[in-house]
Parts: sequence; C-alpha cells; structure tokens
Amino acid sequence: MALNKKTEFPAPIQSFASFAKLLSHPARIAILEVLAKRQTCVCGEIVDVLPLAQSTVSQHLKELKEGGLVKGEVEGTSSCYCINWDIFNQMSDALIQSLSSIKEFQKENGSCC
Repeated sequence: MALNKKTEFPAPIQSFASFAKLLSHPARIAILEVLAKRQTCVCGEIVDVLPLAQSTVSQHLKELKEGGLVKGEVEGTSSCYCINWDIFNQMSDALIQSLSSIKEFQKENGSCC
C-alpha cells in the first residue's frame, strides 16, 4: 500500500501545490474571473457567461469552496458565491514565494541543458 508523503514537505510547498491544483482546470480560473469582476455572483449567472452546464459549474464551485478560495451561501433555490480574498491572497503569496525560490536556483546555477 502506498503511503501519502505530502506531509513530509514544508508548508509553503504544500500550500503552493494545493493552490496549483485548484487552478489546474481552466473552468475554475474562468469562474474566479467572473466572481472577481462581479464581486458576488449567483451560480446561474456564471452558467450564463461560461460554455459549461449548470452541473459542471456547480462541481467546480464545490472544488473551489472546499479549497477555501470561494465562499458561498444558499438562499432558497439559488446559491450566492464570492471569492474568499484572505485565502486567495495567502495562496497567491505562497505561489509567488515558491516560484521565486525556484527562480533563484536558476540564477545561481544557470541552466542544465
């Protein structure tokens, strides 16, 4: 049985990987863009501007919500979603920090090929 070794890595690397995984689908990036432009959005409005079915948008919103990037409230038959800017900023800072540290190695060591 394979063991999950994720916890063996430093917290910034784990955070970077989680953020990258959440952004790994173009639909999720598009959803975040829609939410950022509108500040608050009902799921049906997202479906109106993206070439995706309601169920697909709902699934991606669920992933973003579980990952902490999106907050949502159910109001009757509709759901209202917005970006969780605190988490978004923390994750994007971790992403920038990780990429910057990788880039520093390139500056120090050059390219291998």
